[in-house]
Amino acid sequence: MSRGDVVLRPARRDEVAAIVALLADDPLAARRERLETPLPAAYLQAFDAIEGDQGEELVVAVAGEEVVGVLQLSVLPSLTRVGGWRAQVEGVRVAATRRGDGIGRLLLDWAIQRARARGCVLLQLSTDRDRPDALRFYQSLGFAASHHGLKLSL
Repeated sequence: MSRGDVVLRPARRDEVAAIVALLADDPLAARRERLETPLPAAYLQAFDAIEGDQGEELVVAVAGEEVVGVLQLSVLPSLTRVGGWRAQVEGVRVAATRRGDGIGRLLLDWAIQRARARGCVLLQLSTDRDRPDALRFYQSLGFAASHHGLKLSL
């Protein structure tokens, strides 16, 4: 999938630092992520686990060789909805310099198509309450704020 100069493709291990840089370039996430050199080994271990799991897909948006967006899609079995599979979107980020270029829409359109292709009956995501622009964006794509999401840091 592509739009203009941006192409979506599976992420590569050598792009983990660029992905972490995108994830950390956010006021909320900057407190959670550790963009260091060398990168903490846990990031590469997580990438390897994602890459080795058939239920996980990590896709990047690239312009030339630059990673300008990222999204993780997890496909999960469920007994609810008559045993329907569901997909979960995580870690959506677009480079600050490329926001407004349609990259977020491209990533989410891919996730919607991919979830349908994998037989999912539901695509879900959550966004922090301190990200009202993200909430408006997801709602513009048809997502409904139908549930209260809760998290417990461990």
